[in-house]
Amino acid sequence: MNSVIYFLARMMVALLQAMPLLWVARLGRCGGEAVFWLDGRHRKVALQNLTLCFQGEKSPAEIRALAHENFRRIGENFCCSIKTASMTEKELKRVMEVSGMAAVPAANGGRPEANLIFASGHFGNFELFSRLSAFIRGYHIASTYRGMRPAALDRMVTSLRQFSGTTMYERRTGSEALKKAMSEGGQLLVLFSDQSTRSNGMELPFFGRPCWTSRAPALMAMRYKSALFVPICYRTSLGRWRIELGEPIATHQDGARRSVEAVTRDMNTAMEMAIRRDPANWFWVHNRWKLRSADEAAAPTAEAEALSSSMQKHEA
Repeated sequence: MNSVIYFLARMMVALLQAMPLLWVARLGRCGGEAVFWLDGRHRKVALQNLTLCFQGEKSPAEIRALAHENFRRIGENFCCSIKTASMTEKELKRVMEVSGMAAVPAANGGRPEANLIFASGHFGNFELFSRLSAFIRGYHIASTYRGMRPAALDRMVTSLRQFSGTTMYERRTGSEALKKAMSEGGQLLVLFSDQSTRSNGMELPFFGRPCWTSRAPALMAMRYKSALFVPICYRTSLGRWRIELGEPIATHQDGARRSVEAVTRDMNTAMEMAIRRDPANWFWVHNRWKLRSADEAAAPTAEAEALSSSMQKHEA
């Protein structure tokens, strides 16, 4: 069965990468349309999340229309991410732009000694973050991921993300290698920080409701003295995107280090503003507002323990 899944996945990748991008985008939107009607479980999650955030601001009809467009966008972005993974830099720059690079230190000359932390989320074609080396020079692009099964499928997906030289660190097994790379400097680390992290996060407001939020970007930025940004990938038109870096999130104020909670609150605020700007652009099918069980609260993950240990050593 695993061999069949891998073969079908390879065939799909080969087909999408052979097609023109706009055809891929339209095909993806059609696929998203079909999934909206066939996948009742994720449709329900999207409608619940949108109602939670926009009740009183939007009518039920508007919320359903947003969910419908969101599924089309997810289909479009999923298929396009496979196509854009194999595009040359010249091809990519016709459909993708990055704004706000003036705020990035030493982005276009030499190898900087410091690191950058990009705490983003599942906005637009978020796989384009693995192609940032075409736009931001001088840094080595790195990101974390959670491995999938079967292993052959995991290797295929990872190879797509590493096409342009991005280094991928598996969250459960690659922490030591990531810490070593960050200690050496010159890394631009992309962390996707908009999913529920019940066992290593903190409960902070998101759209006015308690939401478990990852502490990792704030901890990593402070541990490695890195500039912290919350860049957002916006869809500008069919098969076209712009990553906006925004202003850096301050990790220090008046010469003193800010609290992890304060920095993480600012990250949530930046993501909420991006969602309000284009609600259909976010990944509404993920249940972000989960409750944490007592067992999970008492048992931090290995990632959380590693980050806490690093912070304690740094403070010492």
